[in-house]
Amino acid sequence: MNPGTPEAPDASVGTAVTDAPPRLEVTDLTVRFAGLTALDGVSFAVEPGSIHAVIGPNGAGKSTCFNVLSGVYRATSGSVRLGERELTGLPPERIAALGVARTFQNLALSDHATVADTMLLGRHRLTRTGFLAAGLRLPSAVREEARHRERMREIAAFLGLGKYLDVPAGILPYGLQKLVELGRALCMEPEVLLLDEPIAGMTPTERRHAAGVIAAVRENLGVSVLLVEHDMGVVMRLADTVTVLDFGRRIAHGDPERVQNDPEVARAYLGTNGGAETSSATPVAHPPKTTDTTTPPADGPAPDTDAPDASDAPDGSPPNGSSDGGEAGASR
Repeated sequence: MNPGTPEAPDASVGTAVTDAPPRLEVTDLTVRFAGLTALDGVSFAVEPGSIHAVIGPNGAGKSTCFNVLSGVYRATSGSVRLGERELTGLPPERIAALGVARTFQNLALSDHATVADTMLLGRHRLTRTGFLAAGLRLPSAVREEARHRERMREIAAFLGLGKYLDVPAGILPYGLQKLVELGRALCMEPEVLLLDEPIAGMTPTERRHAAGVIAAVRENLGVSVLLVEHDMGVVMRLADTVTVLDFGRRIAHGDPERVQNDPEVARAYLGTNGGAETSSATPVAHPPKTTDTTTPPADGPAPDTDAPDASDAPDGSPPNGSSDGGEAGASR
């Protein structure tokens, strides 16, 4: 077993859903911390079954936005709605129960729990068996556990993790651990998936595989995806819509080609409006959205290849390549 390479995806899993997920709508979202404004009247919508990217320099408010959407932070004002359901002010467990799953920038996996047990944690919101029935191993509890384990194995195969189910998640290479965290989120059967820098820190081969998985999540599972990512090559190829934040405000919104040619976006990344990110005087040209090895066929993610990928080249990276930390102070 090579611990650094996911197995080939199983084309028999990941059948597309027939019902479109509800629309996630963010309206005039404002977050303040002790007088500091981390988000200032931000609005956007994630259309059903789409991939929507939120980008911006460090301190722009991206992770703060994710923390509000998942219930970690409380909004000062504004609204977050999933279809007809109001999410604003709900605790994380209630938002998760309504169909919003999330991954984080920093991994938090047990060193001892296996990949299977880690992913099964995502089935908790779907479990109907009570404590007593589970403890007594009643037939209904046994049947439900078998269903959850079968679905977990399907998702693991879909991600290329099938051969790692009995391996402690904490000892796997970093790229595989990121896929395990994604698998745990998918085991929740979400309607909207929030991915906070899903390919950060991965090797080029791992990035290609992970990007293909993200595309397949939308295509095969019908899940809406909202992602924060610094790799502009990946963003421009995967995203249907891009929202750009800077100093907590929305400065651009639209399809990837429109956003990458927006002068406000260039100024934000190049630092000409304060707090220079780079000394370059020329906007970075990002590759256009194309169909390549990152986009899988309809039956699942594309297998890894050693072909060069635009996201690995210098012009496929953003002027700012570090993680989006310290956004509460909205400084960079």
